[in-house]
Amino acid sequence: MSDFLTYLALLVMIATAGVLLAGLFNMMRAGDGNRSQKLMRARVMLQGVAVILIVGVLLLAR
Repeated sequence: MSDFLTYLALLVMIATAGVLLAGLFNMMRAGDGNRSQKLMRARVMLQGVAVILIVGVLLLAR
């Protein structure tokens, strides 16, 4: 179970980085402001999920 959560946390961290890069590219090309807000909300949500998964992995590894 710990290995599954480790890989899931890694996947969520990669997804967070992808959403962050998409938001940066959107800002650099002066894209839609609403899209930037949606990407920011998605990034914050993914970061929260990643933190919860990392804490879960650390608790299970004890």
